[in-house]
Amino acid sequence: MRYFITFSYDGTRYHGWQIQPNGDSVQERLEWALSTLLRREVNVTGAGRTDAGVHARVMVAHFDFEEAIDCQQLCYKLNRLLPFDIAVQEVKQVSDDMHARFSATSRTYHYYIHIKKDPFRRAYSCEIHYPLDFALMNEAGKILTTYEDFGAFCKSHTDVKTTICHVTEARWVQTSETAWYFRITANRFLRNMVRAVVGTLIDVGRGKLSIEEFRKVIEGKRRTEAGESMPGNALFLEDVRY
Repeated sequence: MRYFITFSYDGTRYHGWQIQPNGDSVQERLEWALSTLLRREVNVTGAGRTDAGVHARVMVAHFDFEEAIDCQQLCYKLNRLLPFDIAVQEVKQVSDDMHARFSATSRTYHYYIHIKKDPFRRAYSCEIHYPLDFALMNEAGKILTTYEDFGAFCKSHTDVKTTICHVTEARWVQTSETAWYFRITANRFLRNMVRAVVGTLIDVGRGKLSIEEFRKVIEGKRRTEAGESMPGNALFLEDVRY
C-alpha cells in the first residue's frame, strides 16, 4: 500500500531535502521517524528536492508499507517525534500508481525580498539595498512563460537529463511598502533554477539588463550569462499540485 505525507519544514538547519553523506537532511529525519514508529526500514520519495537552507510550506512524499496504517494516529505520532522545524499536516493512503514526484502536475515557489532593514524578516527574506523597477521585472517575468528551455538557469555540472520546463506563472507580488515576493509555477524546476531566475530578474530591475538582453540570456542557455544565484534562506516551496 502507498501513503502520501504532506508536511512543511524550516530548512535553516538542513543541507536540503535529499539525504547527504556529510550533513543532516529533512529526508533523513523523516525516514528515521517513520522507521522508528513503524518498526521497520522505511524509505520516502519526495515531490522534489530543495537545496541547503531552503524551506517548504508544502512538501509531499510517499512511502510503501505492506500493512494498513491508522493515518491520523501516525500523523500525530510523527509530529511528537520529529524536530520542531518539521511538521506533518496529513498522512493518507493513495492508489499504488500515485508518485510524489512524477504524479505532480505543478510546483510553486516564492522568493521573498525586502528593501528596508527588518530584524523580523532577515531569516526568511533577502534584504536588497538598491532601487528596483518591479514593473520591468514583471514584464521580464511574463517572458519566462513563452520559453521552454531554461538551461541558462540550471546549476552547472548536474546530472539533469533535460532543461525543458513549462512555466505557467512568473510575477512579483508586493505585500507591503518594503516587501515583495516572486511567485513562479511550473511543471518542474531545475536545480538552483528559481534563485538564478530571481538573480537575473533583479539585474533587469537594477537596469543592468534590458528586456531584450534578458531574452538573449534565456536563448543563450548558458548559466554564465545569467545573474547570480540568490541566497537560499528566502526561498520557499509553497505548493505542490496533483
